[in-house]
Amino acid sequence: MKTTMSCLTGLALSVAAVCVQAKDFAPAVIYDQAGKFDKSFNEAAFNGAERFRKETGLAYREGQVSNDAQKEQMLRNMARKGADIVVAVGFAYTQPVETVAKEFPKVKFTLIDAVAKGTNVQSIAFKEQEGSFLVGMLAAMKSKSGKVGYIGGMDVPLIRAFGCGYAQGARYARPKAELMQNMIGTTHAAFNDPSRGAELAKSQLDRGADVIFAAAALSNMGVIQSVKTGKALYVGVDSNQNYLAPGVVLTSMVKRVDNAVYQTLMDAKKGSWKPEVKLMGLKEGGVDWALDQYNRPLVTPQMEKTVQQARQDIISGKIKVVDYRVANSCPVK
Repeated sequence: MKTTMSCLTGLALSVAAVCVQAKDFAPAVIYDQAGKFDKSFNEAAFNGAERFRKETGLAYREGQVSNDAQKEQMLRNMARKGADIVVAVGFAYTQPVETVAKEFPKVKFTLIDAVAKGTNVQSIAFKEQEGSFLVGMLAAMKSKSGKVGYIGGMDVPLIRAFGCGYAQGARYARPKAELMQNMIGTTHAAFNDPSRGAELAKSQLDRGADVIFAAAALSNMGVIQSVKTGKALYVGVDSNQNYLAPGVVLTSMVKRVDNAVYQTLMDAKKGSWKPEVKLMGLKEGGVDWALDQYNRPLVTPQMEKTVQQARQDIISGKIKVVDYRVANSCPVK
Protein backbone atom coordinates (compact mmCIF):
# COMPACT_ATOMS: atom_id res chain seq x y z
CA MET A 1 0.00 0.00 0.00
CA LYS A 2 1.37 3.38 -0.99
CA THR A 3 2.21 5.73 1.88
CA THR A 4 2.65 9.48 2.12
CA MET A 5 5.29 11.38 4.11
CA SER A 6 4.34 14.37 6.22
CA CYS A 7 6.94 16.39 8.12
CA LEU A 8 6.12 18.49 11.14
CA THR A 9 8.63 21.34 11.53
CA GLY A 10 8.93 23.08 14.85
CA LEU A 11 10.07 26.63 15.69
CA ALA A 12 12.52 28.47 13.49
CA LEU A 13 15.35 27.50 15.83
CA SER A 14 14.57 23.82 15.47
CA VAL A 15 17.31 21.94 13.70
CA ALA A 16 15.29 18.79 13.02
CA ALA A 17 12.00 17.76 11.55
CA VAL A 18 9.85 14.94 12.75
CA CYS A 19 8.54 12.87 9.87
CA VAL A 20 5.61 10.51 10.29
CA GLN A 21 4.34 7.97 7.86
CA ALA A 22 0.59 7.85 7.23
CA LYS A 23 -1.19 5.05 5.37
CA ASP A 24 -3.40 6.15 2.48
CA PHE A 25 -7.12 5.61 2.84
CA ALA A 26 -7.74 2.05 1.60
CA PRO A 27 -11.27 1.13 0.49
CA ALA A 28 -12.48 -2.18 -0.94
CA VAL A 29 -15.59 -3.20 -2.88
CA ILE A 30 -16.86 -6.77 -3.25
CA TYR A 31 -19.44 -7.72 -5.90
CA ASP A 32 -21.78 -10.67 -5.91
CA GLN A 33 -21.86 -13.56 -8.37
CA ALA A 34 -23.35 -11.61 -11.28
CA GLY A 35 -20.17 -9.52 -11.47
CA LYS A 36 -19.37 -5.86 -11.92
CA PHE A 37 -20.29 -5.84 -15.60
CA ASP A 38 -23.82 -7.20 -15.25
CA LYS A 39 -25.20 -3.98 -16.80
CA SER A 40 -27.42 -3.70 -13.75
CA PHE A 41 -27.00 -3.79 -9.96
CA ASN A 42 -23.31 -4.65 -9.62
CA GLU A 43 -22.29 -2.39 -12.48
CA ALA A 44 -24.00 0.52 -10.76
CA ALA A 45 -21.88 -0.19 -7.67
CA PHE A 46 -18.76 -0.32 -9.84
CA ASN A 47 -19.66 3.03 -11.41
CA GLY A 48 -19.93 4.58 -7.95
CA ALA A 49 -16.53 3.21 -6.94
CA GLU A 50 -15.01 4.50 -10.18
CA ARG A 51 -16.42 7.96 -9.57
CA PHE A 52 -14.78 7.94 -6.16
CA ARG A 53 -11.45 6.85 -7.68
CA LYS A 54 -11.51 9.50 -10.38
CA GLU A 55 -12.41 12.32 -8.00
CA THR A 56 -9.96 11.43 -5.24
CA GLY A 57 -7.16 9.77 -7.17
CA LEU A 58 -7.29 6.90 -4.65
CA ALA A 59 -7.35 3.32 -5.84
CA TYR A 60 -9.62 0.70 -4.31
CA ARG A 61 -9.38 -3.05 -4.05
CA GLU A 62 -12.17 -5.08 -5.55
CA GLY A 63 -13.25 -8.68 -5.41
CA GLN A 64 -15.91 -10.98 -6.75
CA VAL A 65 -17.20 -14.30 -5.49
CA SER A 66 -18.46 -17.21 -7.54
CA ASN A 67 -20.58 -18.76 -4.80
CA ASP A 68 -22.05 -17.94 -1.38
CA ALA A 69 -19.44 -19.99 0.47
CA GLN A 70 -16.71 -17.55 -0.60
CA LYS A 71 -18.34 -14.44 0.85
CA GLU A 72 -16.92 -14.59 4.37
CA GLN A 73 -13.47 -15.50 3.06
CA MET A 74 -13.47 -12.54 0.67
CA LEU A 75 -14.54 -10.14 3.41
CA ARG A 76 -11.81 -11.44 5.72
CA ASN A 77 -9.16 -11.17 3.03
CA MET A 78 -9.99 -7.50 2.39
CA ALA A 79 -9.95 -6.72 6.13
CA ARG A 80 -6.64 -8.53 6.66
CA LYS A 81 -5.05 -6.65 3.77
CA GLY A 82 -5.66 -3.38 5.56
CA ALA A 83 -8.91 -2.10 4.08
CA ASP A 84 -10.36 0.81 6.05
CA ILE A 85 -13.83 0.15 4.69
CA VAL A 86 -15.27 -2.85 2.86
CA VAL A 87 -18.39 -2.34 0.77
CA ALA A 88 -20.35 -5.57 0.22
CA VAL A 89 -22.71 -5.38 -2.74
CA GLY A 90 -25.88 -7.44 -2.41
CA PHE A 91 -28.36 -8.74 0.17
CA ALA A 92 -26.69 -12.17 0.22
CA TYR A 93 -23.79 -10.62 2.16
CA THR A 94 -25.99 -9.91 5.20
CA GLN A 95 -24.88 -12.82 7.40
CA PRO A 96 -21.26 -12.82 6.18
CA VAL A 97 -20.95 -9.11 7.00
CA GLU A 98 -22.41 -9.60 10.47
CA THR A 99 -19.98 -12.45 11.13
CA VAL A 100 -16.79 -10.87 9.77
CA ALA A 101 -17.48 -7.38 11.15
CA LYS A 102 -17.29 -8.84 14.67
CA GLU A 103 -13.85 -10.25 13.90
CA PHE A 104 -12.50 -6.90 12.65
CA PRO A 105 -14.04 -4.21 14.90
CA LYS A 106 -11.69 -1.51 13.61
CA VAL A 107 -12.73 -2.01 9.98
CA LYS A 108 -15.83 -0.29 8.60
CA PHE A 109 -18.30 -2.42 6.66
CA THR A 110 -21.09 -1.11 4.42
CA LEU A 111 -23.76 -3.51 3.20
CA ILE A 112 -25.64 -2.46 0.07
CA ASP A 113 -29.25 -3.61 -0.40
CA ALA A 114 -30.04 -5.07 3.01
CA VAL A 115 -29.73 -4.44 6.74
CA ALA A 116 -27.03 -6.10 8.86
CA LYS A 117 -26.29 -5.73 12.56
CA GLY A 118 -23.00 -4.54 13.98
CA THR A 119 -21.38 -1.59 15.76
CA ASN A 120 -19.06 -1.11 12.77
CA VAL A 121 -21.67 -1.81 10.07
CA GLN A 122 -23.56 0.62 7.88
CA SER A 123 -26.55 -0.66 5.90
CA ILE A 124 -27.99 1.03 2.81
CA ALA A 125 -31.35 -0.21 1.57
CA PHE A 126 -33.78 1.15 -1.01
CA LYS A 127 -37.50 1.70 -1.49
CA GLU A 128 -37.62 -0.30 -4.71
CA GLN A 129 -41.41 -0.33 -4.60
CA GLU A 130 -41.55 3.43 -5.24
CA GLY A 131 -39.52 3.40 -8.44
CA SER A 132 -41.23 0.20 -9.57
CA PHE A 133 -44.62 1.87 -9.08
CA LEU A 134 -43.67 4.53 -11.63
CA VAL A 135 -42.43 2.11 -14.30
CA GLY A 136 -45.53 0.00 -13.68
CA MET A 137 -47.62 3.02 -14.54
CA LEU A 138 -45.68 3.54 -17.76
CA ALA A 139 -45.97 -0.12 -18.69
CA ALA A 140 -49.75 -0.14 -18.24
CA MET A 141 -50.23 3.12 -20.12
CA LYS A 142 -48.07 1.94 -23.02
CA SER A 143 -49.45 -1.60 -23.26
CA LYS A 144 -51.75 -2.25 -26.21
CA SER A 145 -53.01 -5.57 -24.88
CA GLY A 146 -53.57 -4.39 -21.31
CA LYS A 147 -51.30 -7.24 -20.15
CA VAL A 148 -47.95 -6.56 -18.49
CA GLY A 149 -45.40 -8.93 -17.02
CA TYR A 150 -42.74 -9.06 -14.32
CA ILE A 151 -39.83 -11.48 -14.04
CA GLY A 152 -37.83 -11.60 -10.84
CA GLY A 153 -34.52 -13.31 -10.20
CA MET A 154 -34.18 -15.08 -6.85
CA ASP A 155 -37.49 -15.56 -5.07
CA VAL A 156 -36.87 -13.47 -1.95
CA PRO A 157 -38.88 -10.61 -0.40
CA LEU A 158 -36.57 -7.97 -1.89
CA ILE A 159 -37.26 -9.14 -5.46
CA ARG A 160 -40.95 -9.57 -4.68
CA ALA A 161 -40.96 -5.91 -3.60
CA PHE A 162 -40.03 -4.84 -7.14
CA GLY A 163 -42.90 -6.83 -8.62
CA CYS A 164 -45.40 -5.65 -6.02
CA GLY A 165 -44.56 -1.98 -6.60
CA TYR A 166 -44.80 -2.55 -10.36
CA ALA A 167 -48.21 -4.19 -9.99
CA GLN A 168 -49.53 -1.34 -7.82
CA GLY A 169 -48.38 1.24 -10.37
CA ALA A 170 -49.88 -0.68 -13.29
CA ARG A 171 -53.28 -0.93 -11.61
CA TYR A 172 -53.11 2.72 -10.49
CA ALA A 173 -52.74 3.83 -14.10
CA ARG A 174 -54.98 1.15 -15.58
CA PRO A 175 -57.32 -0.51 -13.06
CA LYS A 176 -58.16 -3.43 -15.35
CA ALA A 177 -54.58 -4.21 -16.35
CA GLU A 178 -53.77 -7.94 -16.34
CA LEU A 179 -50.60 -8.83 -14.44
CA MET A 180 -48.21 -11.75 -14.92
CA GLN A 181 -45.33 -12.64 -12.60
CA ASN A 182 -42.63 -15.31 -12.59
CA MET A 183 -39.50 -15.92 -10.54
CA ILE A 184 -36.44 -17.49 -12.15
CA GLY A 185 -35.27 -19.53 -9.16
CA THR A 186 -34.71 -19.89 -5.45
CA THR A 187 -30.91 -19.61 -5.30
CA HIS A 188 -28.47 -16.85 -6.20
CA ALA A 189 -27.89 -18.59 -9.55
CA ALA A 190 -31.22 -17.12 -10.65
CA PHE A 191 -29.46 -13.81 -11.24
CA ASN A 192 -27.14 -15.38 -13.79
CA ASP A 193 -29.44 -17.48 -15.98
CA PRO A 194 -30.25 -15.63 -19.24
CA SER A 195 -31.67 -18.80 -20.80
CA ARG A 196 -34.30 -19.17 -18.11
CA GLY A 197 -35.02 -15.44 -18.29
CA ALA A 198 -35.64 -15.76 -22.03
CA GLU A 199 -37.86 -18.80 -21.52
CA LEU A 200 -40.07 -17.10 -18.94
CA ALA A 201 -40.32 -13.93 -21.03
CA LYS A 202 -41.42 -15.94 -24.05
CA SER A 203 -44.10 -17.63 -21.95
CA GLN A 204 -45.48 -14.27 -20.83
CA LEU A 205 -45.38 -12.93 -24.39
CA ASP A 206 -47.25 -16.01 -25.59
CA ARG A 207 -49.95 -15.22 -23.02
CA GLY A 208 -50.37 -11.71 -24.37
CA ALA A 209 -48.01 -9.53 -22.33
CA ASP A 210 -46.46 -6.78 -24.44
CA VAL A 211 -44.41 -5.00 -21.75
CA ILE A 212 -42.15 -6.93 -19.35
CA PHE A 213 -40.22 -5.60 -16.37
CA ALA A 214 -37.34 -7.75 -15.11
CA ALA A 215 -35.28 -7.55 -11.93
CA ALA A 216 -32.84 -10.41 -12.38
CA ALA A 217 -29.35 -8.98 -13.03
CA LEU A 218 -27.65 -10.88 -15.88
CA SER A 219 -30.76 -13.00 -16.46
CA ASN A 220 -32.34 -9.82 -17.80
CA MET A 221 -30.23 -10.19 -20.94
CA GLY A 222 -32.30 -13.22 -21.90
CA VAL A 223 -35.51 -11.32 -21.21
CA ILE A 224 -34.42 -8.53 -23.53
CA GLN A 225 -33.72 -10.98 -26.35
CA SER A 226 -37.17 -12.57 -26.09
CA VAL A 227 -38.85 -9.17 -25.90
CA LYS A 228 -37.00 -7.97 -29.02
CA THR A 229 -37.95 -11.12 -30.91
CA GLY A 230 -41.55 -10.76 -29.80
CA LYS A 231 -41.67 -7.11 -30.83
CA ALA A 232 -42.70 -6.09 -27.34
CA LEU A 233 -41.21 -3.66 -24.80
CA TYR A 234 -38.84 -4.18 -21.89
CA VAL A 235 -38.40 -2.24 -18.63
CA GLY A 236 -34.86 -2.24 -17.29
CA VAL A 237 -33.68 -2.25 -13.69
CA ASP A 238 -31.06 -0.83 -11.31
CA SER A 239 -28.78 0.79 -13.92
CA ASN A 240 -30.25 2.87 -16.74
CA GLN A 241 -30.58 0.20 -19.43
CA ASN A 242 -32.35 2.37 -21.99
CA TYR A 243 -29.28 2.35 -24.27
CA LEU A 244 -29.21 -1.45 -24.54
CA ALA A 245 -32.02 -1.57 -27.10
CA PRO A 246 -33.40 1.82 -28.22
CA GLY A 247 -37.00 1.43 -29.30
CA VAL A 248 -37.38 -1.70 -27.16
CA VAL A 249 -36.57 -0.43 -23.66
CA LEU A 250 -39.58 1.59 -22.51
CA THR A 251 -37.74 2.89 -19.43
CA SER A 252 -35.59 1.69 -16.53
CA MET A 253 -36.27 1.62 -12.81
CA VAL A 254 -32.96 3.04 -11.66
CA LYS A 255 -31.68 2.19 -8.20
CA ARG A 256 -28.86 4.59 -7.40
CA VAL A 257 -26.45 2.05 -6.04
CA ASP A 258 -23.73 4.17 -7.64
CA ASN A 259 -24.61 7.10 -5.40
CA ALA A 260 -24.73 4.85 -2.35
CA VAL A 261 -21.28 3.38 -2.97
CA TYR A 262 -19.72 6.72 -3.89
CA GLN A 263 -21.12 8.47 -0.83
CA THR A 264 -20.16 5.79 1.68
CA LEU A 265 -16.59 5.79 0.37
CA MET A 266 -16.41 9.59 0.50
CA ASP A 267 -17.86 9.65 4.01
CA ALA A 268 -15.34 7.07 5.19
CA LYS A 269 -12.49 9.04 3.66
CA LYS A 270 -13.66 12.30 5.25
CA GLY A 271 -14.32 10.71 8.63
CA SER A 272 -18.08 11.28 8.58
CA TRP A 273 -19.07 7.64 8.00
CA LYS A 274 -21.52 6.30 10.59
CA PRO A 275 -22.69 2.79 11.48
CA GLU A 276 -26.35 3.34 10.69
CA VAL A 277 -29.23 2.25 8.47
CA LYS A 278 -30.01 4.41 5.45
CA LEU A 279 -33.24 3.91 3.50
CA MET A 280 -33.28 5.58 0.08
CA GLY A 281 -36.44 6.16 -1.93
CA LEU A 282 -37.65 8.78 -4.41
CA LYS A 283 -37.31 11.59 -1.87
CA GLU A 284 -33.73 10.61 -1.01
CA GLY A 285 -32.65 10.16 -4.64
CA GLY A 286 -32.30 6.41 -4.19
CA VAL A 287 -34.70 5.26 -6.92
CA ASP A 288 -36.36 6.79 -9.98
CA TRP A 289 -37.34 6.17 -13.58
CA ALA A 290 -35.18 6.97 -16.59
CA LEU A 291 -36.07 9.22 -19.51
CA ASP A 292 -33.39 10.07 -22.07
CA GLN A 293 -32.69 10.20 -25.79
CA TYR A 294 -32.94 6.42 -26.10
CA ASN A 295 -36.52 6.05 -24.91
CA ARG A 296 -37.89 9.56 -25.49
CA PRO A 297 -39.82 8.49 -28.64
CA LEU A 298 -41.66 5.83 -26.62
CA VAL A 299 -42.89 8.12 -23.84
CA THR A 300 -45.53 10.67 -24.80
CA PRO A 301 -45.68 14.08 -23.07
CA GLN A 302 -48.93 13.04 -21.38
CA MET A 303 -47.38 9.82 -20.07
CA GLU A 304 -44.43 11.77 -18.71
CA LYS A 305 -46.71 14.31 -17.05
CA THR A 306 -48.82 11.59 -15.43
CA VAL A 307 -45.81 9.71 -14.07
CA GLN A 308 -44.13 12.87 -12.81
CA GLN A 309 -47.29 13.84 -10.94
CA ALA A 310 -47.41 10.41 -9.31
CA ARG A 311 -43.73 10.77 -8.44
CA GLN A 312 -44.46 13.97 -6.55
CA ASP A 313 -47.50 12.42 -4.89
CA ILE A 314 -45.38 9.53 -3.59
CA ILE A 315 -42.76 11.94 -2.24
CA SER A 316 -45.44 14.05 -0.54
CA GLY A 317 -47.16 11.00 0.90
CA LYS A 318 -50.37 11.43 -1.08
CA ILE A 319 -49.76 8.07 -2.75
CA LYS A 320 -48.77 5.27 -0.39
CA VAL A 321 -46.91 2.41 -2.04
CA VAL A 322 -47.03 -0.82 -0.06
CA ASP A 323 -43.68 -2.48 0.65
CA TYR A 324 -44.02 -6.24 0.20
CA ARG A 325 -41.29 -6.80 2.82
CA VAL A 326 -43.33 -4.99 5.45
CA ALA A 327 -46.79 -6.27 4.53
CA ASN A 328 -45.59 -9.82 3.75
CA SER A 329 -47.99 -9.76 0.83
CA CYS A 330 -48.98 -7.61 -2.12
CA PRO A 331 -52.33 -5.79 -2.21
CA VAL A 332 -52.50 -6.27 -5.97
CA LYS A 333 -52.74 -9.71 -7.56
